Amino acid sequence: MKKVIPIIDLFAGPGGLGEGFSSLLDKQGRSKFKIKLSIEKDENAHKTLRLRSFFRQFPIGGVPEIYYSYIRENNSKKKSTLLEQLQKEFPDEWAAAEEEAWNIELPYPAEYDENGEKTGGYTPDEMIERHQLIDERIKKALPQDQDFLLIGGPPCQAFSLVGRSRNQGISNDDHRVHLYKEYLRIIAKFHPAVFVMENVKGLLSAEVDGNKVFDLIKKDLKDPQNVFPEFESPKYKVFSFVKTPDDFKNDIPEYNNDRDFLIKSEAYGIPQKRHRVILLGVREDLEYDGKNILTPDDEVSLEKVIGNLPVLRSGIGREIIIEDGKSVYLKIDNTFSNWRDAVEESYKELRKEFPDTQLSIPDTFPITQGNNYYHCQLKERNNPLYEKWYKDKNLQGVLNHETRTHLKGDLCRYLFSSIHLKIKGDFPKLRDYPGWLLPRHKNAKGGKFADRFRTQRPDQPATTVTSHISKDGHYFIHYDPSQCRSLTVREAARIQTFPDNYYFCGTRTQQYHQVGNAVPPYLARQLAVIVKRIFRI
Repeated sequence: MKKVIPIIDLFAGPGGLGEGFSSLLDKQGRSKFKIKLSIEKDENAHKTLRLRSFFRQFPIGGVPEIYYSYIRENNSKKKSTLLEQLQKEFPDEWAAAEEEAWNIELPYPAEYDENGEKTGGYTPDEMIERHQLIDERIKKALPQDQDFLLIGGPPCQAFSLVGRSRNQGISNDDHRVHLYKEYLRIIAKFHPAVFVMENVKGLLSAEVDGNKVFDLIKKDLKDPQNVFPEFESPKYKVFSFVKTPDDFKNDIPEYNNDRDFLIKSEAYGIPQKRHRVILLGVREDLEYDGKNILTPDDEVSLEKVIGNLPVLRSGIGREIIIEDGKSVYLKIDNTFSNWRDAVEESYKELRKEFPDTQLSIPDTFPITQGNNYYHCQLKERNNPLYEKWYKDKNLQGVLNHETRTHLKGDLCRYLFSSIHLKIKGDFPKLRDYPGWLLPRHKNAKGGKFADRFRTQRPDQPATTVTSHISKDGHYFIHYDPSQCRSLTVREAARIQTFPDNYYFCGTRTQQYHQVGNAVPPYLARQLAVIVKRIFRI
């Protein structure tokens, strides 16, 4: 087989899987894998993919200064000018990036409302047309007769445990249940040598019409032609990345437990308790026994990966007061003095909640909220992972490190939660909050969201970063009470193991969404080590 393995990346998001595979280098510093096409429907995630593809057009240490000038610029007009300059100075590299990163939606059958109006999806004729377009682009991207790797994570909201609780189960009419079939169609038509498919833990317990979704997906992946008889597709053997097969029957690997396909990221050096199902498919004509599995590594604590980032304060925007039994929002100017006054007032109020502790107000507070690029000198740390994976000395600062603005009442809740963790060793559940500090909604002390204000423990891997982080920061409160805030995009990206020079495009909310939906690149790199052995490179 060829020395450089081409990759097709479906449902690519901001590119976590692709970044991990691309980062695996040979002794000459060249990548063993080459992304030929990444497909993503979200416009901002696509921009992130395209910019990162441009970055990868250059050898390590050879990325031009104009890239750094662009990602360091906070002024939107100057940023646009720099992007134009980048495209003019490096037209071939930019053209290659545009060819690689494709902003298009993979199709799914049309959905209609009760009046027969189409609410989304594609008619049969539109599906055919879209498939032809996608197939032509994939053929163009792939070298003739060269085996390739297919990677990707079909959208998983329908399978997530939270999503299912909100939707009271999974409906067979939910198009997200069947989007994996678009992934399967590519397998059936183009016959990758290997595929890697990622999904949420909830896939293992999900059911549709009384049938286990995971069993159906595995069955389809093993024999794609059953679903797509129009293609002459080979069969595939499906392996786990973390467990050797319990048995082989007719050369087909068998596992006794579905959880054998679950990867607990914290066990492999990822600073996050992210548990995901990741399947390894190997075409039937290739020899592979499933004995190459991930090697466990020491746990990495949250503090180890975000502890050297600049300290920031949050913002303050509004205060809720009650007038005539109704909640009224009062605007508060987002100044440092107003924020400091609110935090100091909260400290004084909270003293009575910790009577056995002399709760003192810090002498100093952080002044800045950071920025999309924050110029600073990072503290050096004795941290091998930081040195070999995150660090880029050319940055001269930190990207996407800007805090949110919070309600005055939430500032006090965040402060209570972080102080509670510091004093009592764990973050408080809502039942532990004093009545005056509880959110104003029914069943505040119980229900499914009793831990809705979660301070992340510095001495452990973080909890799972999800796309919900784009909505609010309640589950991701910084452990330092003096900062009184939720985590920034860069802190979330560090938890997800994106290198520091990985720039996320779009608004801050859109950046959070991309980070939360991604696969940790450092985990993907470890998967790449296993996959390259199958290709024998």
